[in-house]
Amino acid sequence: MRGQSILEVNEICKAFGPTKALRGVGLKVRSGEALALIGENGAGKSTLLKILSGAHRADSGQMSIDDKPFRPSGPSDTRQSGVAMIYQELNLAPELSVEDNLLLGYRGSGGGLLIRKRQRPKVIEALETVGLGGLSPTAIVGEQSLATQQMIEIARALVAEARIILFDEPTSSLPKKDVARLFAIINELKEREIGMVYISHFLEEVREVADRYAVLRDGENVGEGRMEDADDDTIVSLMVGRDVKNLFPTVAHSPGEPWVSVQELTGFRYPKKINIELRRGEIFGIAGLVGAGRTELIRTIFGLDHSSAGIVSVNGKPIRPTIGERIKAGFGFISEDRKNEGLAQDLSIVDNLTLSRLADYTTIGVLNLKHRKRAAEKLLERVQVKCNASDQAVSELSGGNQQKVAIARILHQQADILLMDEPTKGIDVGTKAEVYQMLGEMAATGKTIVFVSSYLPELLAVCDRIGVMARGELRDVRDAVDWTEEEVMKVAIG
Repeated sequence: MRGQSILEVNEICKAFGPTKALRGVGLKVRSGEALALIGENGAGKSTLLKILSGAHRADSGQMSIDDKPFRPSGPSDTRQSGVAMIYQELNLAPELSVEDNLLLGYRGSGGGLLIRKRQRPKVIEALETVGLGGLSPTAIVGEQSLATQQMIEIARALVAEARIILFDEPTSSLPKKDVARLFAIINELKEREIGMVYISHFLEEVREVADRYAVLRDGENVGEGRMEDADDDTIVSLMVGRDVKNLFPTVAHSPGEPWVSVQELTGFRYPKKINIELRRGEIFGIAGLVGAGRTELIRTIFGLDHSSAGIVSVNGKPIRPTIGERIKAGFGFISEDRKNEGLAQDLSIVDNLTLSRLADYTTIGVLNLKHRKRAAEKLLERVQVKCNASDQAVSELSGGNQQKVAIARILHQQADILLMDEPTKGIDVGTKAEVYQMLGEMAATGKTIVFVSSYLPELLAVCDRIGVMARGELRDVRDAVDWTEEEVMKVAIG
C-alpha cells in the first residue's frame, strides 16, 4: 500500500575509532515515496546507507522491515531482505555481460543452479522497465555508457525484487539528458510502490524527485518534513547549523594583464585548435556538455594529455608540453577523478599535500618530517580541513574535505595557474560556498584560475569570463554577465 512505512531506523549509532559518524539517527522509508537524505559531507549520510546496505554494521540501535527486525550481516543478506544499493561509484563487474550482472547473487533457482532460459524473461522485463529494452542481455557491461550502467544497476535491483532502493549521488557523473531519464525511472519505481532513499547535494534535483526530506548534521537528525513545505534557505540552514545568506560568495578581484596564451592547441581527438588568452587574477569558466572536450582541454594544457599541435605560453614564453615543465612554469591541476587520480587515497594528508614539492623540507637528501608536518598543518587550517590528525589517511576524510586537500596541494605547490576540473563535484552546498570563497581569494592574489564545471549556476556566479565548448571546439567566450543558462546551452548543443 502506497505511503505505508516499510523500513524504520531508530537510534542508530556508529563510530570509527574516536570519530562518531552517527549519533542516534532515525528515519522512516515509505512505499511509493522517495526520501531525500540531506546533509554536508561528513554528516553521516553515506555511513547510514552503508549500514542499511549491509556494508557496515551499526554499533547500536534498531532497524526493522515490515515491523520485523532487520539486522543485515552483509550485502547478500540485505539483498535477500529486499534492499538494494545504487552507489555513486558504480558497483558492476565490467567484464561480464548485462545478464550476468543482473543475476549476480540472485537465488532464483533451486540447488544453486541458474537456468538462463527461465531467468531471461525476468532480465528482459527489468531492462525494459529502465528504458533499456533494446540492449542485448549478452552485451558486455564495461562497453556501455556511464548512464546505461546506472540503469543496469537499477535493473539489477528490480530482478532482485527490491522493495527499498538506496541512491547515493546517482547523478554525479551523468549529463543532463540522462539525469532526466533517471528521474523518469524513479517516478516509475514510485508507481510500483518501491520506497527510496536519495542522497544528492543538488537541492533543485532533490525537489524534483523527493517527497520528503531528512537532514543530518554531525551524525544527528536535525530536521525532517515534506519537500513542498520547506524552502531552500531552511534546508541549507539545517545542514550547516547557521544562516547561509550567500551560497555563491564572491571576493573582489580585478583581472589584470594577459598572462597565459593558448594558441591553436590541438589534441589527438580533442581539443581542436583552441585559442584562449588568460589574465592574471582571472577566474575563467569552461562550460559544455559531457563529452564536449572540456576535460581534454585542461589536461592538454597541463601536459597530461599529449598535443598534436599548438603552443602554450606564460608571459610570452612558450612552455614545453611536459608535466614537469608546466609545473615549473606555475601550472597546477585538480582532476575531476578525486578517488583514482586526484589524491593518493592510501597515503596520509601530509603526504598528499607535500609530495609535489618536498625541496623546502630536505637537507642533503634527508626529509625533515617535523618541519613538513608543521607546514602542512598550517595549510590545513587555512583551508579549514576537518580531520582527526594530519597523518590520517586521506581516504578517511569526507568528500568535501578531500577536495579541500586537493586544493591545498596545488597551493602548497605554489602554483600560479590553477586548472580545476569539476572542483565542487560531489560536495555539499556549505563546502561549495567555502570553495567559491577560496577561488575568489586566490584570484585576488593574482592567480589565474581555469574552472571547468557542469553546474551552470556556479560558473555564472563565480567566473569573470566563460567559454563554451562543443565537439572539442571553444565556440564562444564572453564576460560572465553577458551569459544566461539558456544562452550557454544553445551554444553547447550547437
